[in-house]
Amino acid sequence: MYRVASPSEYLVITGVGIDDIKLAKKAWILPGQSFIIFDMSPVNYTFEVQAMSSEKLPFMLPAVFTIGPRIDDMESLHKYAKLISRHDKLSSHVKELVQGIIEGETRVLAASMTMEEVFKGTKEFKQEVFGKVQLELNQFGLLIYNANVKQLVDVPGHEYFSYLGQKTQMEAANQARVDVAEAKKKGEIGSKLREGETLQNAAKIDAETKIYGTKREGEGRMAEIKVKAEVKVYENVREAEVAEANAELAKKKAGWAKEAQVAQVEAAKAVALRDAELQTEVERMNALTMTEKLKAEFLSKASVEYETKVQEANWELYNKQKASEAILYQREKEADAKKALAEAEFYARQQAADGEFYAKKKEAEGLMALGQAQGAYLRHLLDAVGGNYAAMRDFMMINSGMFQEIAKINAEAVRGLQPKISIWTNGGGEGGDGGANGAMKEISGVYKMLPPLFKTVHEQTGMSPPAWMGTLDNSHSSN
Repeated sequence: MYRVASPSEYLVITGVGIDDIKLAKKAWILPGQSFIIFDMSPVNYTFEVQAMSSEKLPFMLPAVFTIGPRIDDMESLHKYAKLISRHDKLSSHVKELVQGIIEGETRVLAASMTMEEVFKGTKEFKQEVFGKVQLELNQFGLLIYNANVKQLVDVPGHEYFSYLGQKTQMEAANQARVDVAEAKKKGEIGSKLREGETLQNAAKIDAETKIYGTKREGEGRMAEIKVKAEVKVYENVREAEVAEANAELAKKKAGWAKEAQVAQVEAAKAVALRDAELQTEVERMNALTMTEKLKAEFLSKASVEYETKVQEANWELYNKQKASEAILYQREKEADAKKALAEAEFYARQQAADGEFYAKKKEAEGLMALGQAQGAYLRHLLDAVGGNYAAMRDFMMINSGMFQEIAKINAEAVRGLQPKISIWTNGGGEGGDGGANGAMKEISGVYKMLPPLFKTVHEQTGMSPPAWMGTLDNSHSSN
């Protein structure tokens, strides 16, 4: 039957004629083959990952991951089709698999960071988690299309972030109270200082006014009484008024100084009292935090040991399953490879034998054709020289360059000998006598040839003839 997948689906076909699996959008399903259809649409997975920082402080990391098959890589699609496609993407199996990977990587990363580093570096922490989770999901052919991490949340019984917020609020409130007390102190001191200055100026003006009035009065009296008496009275009155004004001013200054010192002491005591109250509250909170931290440490240690043992058991089971599947797959591939190798060797040997037979056949045919051509050539050449075998031989030697080679060899043999040529005459020419005279002339010619021969040998080699044959002299004659 002919099956067609929708735009967001793939057909996974196995069976007869397919070694592993086949992915297709449309295909004929033959007898002996089976298929399934899996959807490639990504799915949202919502988790609340519980992790622990390096200070043994637990926290919750709410996250939403959009995960689906990697559609731009056929190898990843093959992995997804083999490992995940037979399960529903919303099933607990797939969700537990993804959650296990995310929780494992998040806990490992969080255990190497402090709570402050996790809280302040949320962006870097998120990128690091996503990178490590993606590496683990690659082996299943999955891809993280999108991921969102919400704000960190306290684990019930471990209100770290709540205490941190309360601490910040209390610090802000205490600072505000200190600022108010400081402003109030400055306001009261400034107010008293301004009042004192006002009173001082008023007293000074009053004194000057009295002095001016006394002066006018003395001047009026001076017109009535004697000058000396009026002056004396005027001076006494003026001195008395000045002394009184100075005494009043000193009294007021002492009162103002006393009030200012009292205000300073009260402000200092109020600040010290508030500081003691805040220190007591801080120590109480530190003690409470230390108690909760010890409780969290023991509880977290027990939880981590339990989860670690469970993860190790699951991982060991998963490794054993994958190892057995890998061994089975390897043995199947080895059997297929041996079969294909045997078929390839048989085919190669057959082709080699056929090629060798064809080459030998063509070589024999070539030799036969060459022999036939050479025979026809020799017959034609022999006919051309009239059946003279010697002439044909000489022609072939000349044509093949044999005479040139012989001359070259002879020239190489005598090179460097520097031969000397001597010309000898026997004083007579050839005659036309026959019979005994002709025979004697031949013998006489041989004997006449010996002296120059001996001379040449002596010059070339330094050897002399034996004494019984004769000796050489300067006239080139033999004895």
